[in-house]
Amino acid sequence: MVSYKDLGLVNTRDMFAKAIKGGYAIPAFNFNNMEQLQAIIQAAAETKSPVILQVSKGARQYANSTLLRYMAEGAVQYARELGWEHPQIVLHLDHGDSFELCKDCVDMGFSSVMIDGSHLPYDENVALTRKVVEYAHKYDVTVEGELGVLAGVEDDVKAEHHTYTRPEEVVDFVTKTGCDSLAISIGTSHGAYKFRPEQCHVDPATGRLVPPPLAFDVLEGVMKELPGFPIVLHGSSSVPQEEVDTINKYGGKLKAAIGIPEDELRKAAALAVCKINIDSDSRLAMTAAVRKVLAEHPEEFDPRKYLGPARENMRKLYIHKIVNVLGSNGKAE
Repeated sequence: MVSYKDLGLVNTRDMFAKAIKGGYAIPAFNFNNMEQLQAIIQAAAETKSPVILQVSKGARQYANSTLLRYMAEGAVQYARELGWEHPQIVLHLDHGDSFELCKDCVDMGFSSVMIDGSHLPYDENVALTRKVVEYAHKYDVTVEGELGVLAGVEDDVKAEHHTYTRPEEVVDFVTKTGCDSLAISIGTSHGAYKFRPEQCHVDPATGRLVPPPLAFDVLEGVMKELPGFPIVLHGSSSVPQEEVDTINKYGGKLKAAIGIPEDELRKAAALAVCKINIDSDSRLAMTAAVRKVLAEHPEEFDPRKYLGPARENMRKLYIHKIVNVLGSNGKAE
C-alpha cells in the first residue's frame, strides 16, 4: 500500500471548495509520457495553479503503474525545484471502469479516482460508485462519479450519442454514493471530433464550423439541486484550429475537427464547474510540433530535437488554459 500523502500529493477536496468559492476551475490535464508531465508541471509551477494529473486506464497500461507512482512523486519534487514551494498536485484516475482498477490505483498512490458507471443502469451505477467510495474514503482518497453519457471516443470510452444528465437524479445519486464530485453531461464530447458537421453552422467571417452551445440549462438545474457541490466537465478540449492547421499543413489528415469554444468553458468555470478535463488539445499541440520539426528537418532523428519543441508547445497551451480559460493562476501560492 502506497499513500499518496507520502508522495507529496493532495486530494481534490480543499481545492474544489476553494474553486467553487472563487469562481474558477482546476485544470485536469491528461498525460501519457514524460514530456507531457514536464510541460504540465512547468506550466502549473510558473502560474502557481493547482493541477490535476489525469491518467486513463489506457495511459496507465502504457506507462506502467509502478513508473507512474515514481513519476508522480518526481513531479512534486520537480515543482519544488522550479520554485513552487507548496505544490498542490493531484494524481487522478480518469474513467475508471471497475472497482478493481480503482482499488489498485488507490493502493498505488493515486489521490483521486473516477469510477465511470454512467453506461450502466442507474441502480448499478449507484452501487458501483458507492463501493468505490467506501474503499477510497478509508484512505482519504476522493472519488468522482458520473451521471449522463458523453459522446465521442477517449481510449476505451466510446459512445455514439450523448445523454444529458437529469438534474432530478443528482441529489439521490450523490446522497446514496457519497461521491466527492460529479461529472455531468451538458453537450461536451470526447476526442477531437466533438460534433458532426451537420450539428454546426459555418461562421461567414472565417468559414470555420461553429459548434452548438452547451446546455447551460442542465448545468443550472444541477446547481439548483446541488448548491455548492463540485461539478466536473469531461471532453472539454477546444481543439485549437491553429494546431489542426499545422498538423494538416505537414501531412496530417484531420478533417472537421472541432471542440468546445473557450468562452463557453469560461462561463462554466465561473459557475459550479470546478474541474475541467483537457486531453485532446495537448495531443494536438504535441503532434503539431513534432510534424513541423520532422517536415522542416527530415534529416533529424534525435527524439530530443522534436520532443523538446513539442514539450514547449504544450507548456504554452497549458499556461493559456490556466490563465485565460480556467482562471486558476495564482490560486496555489
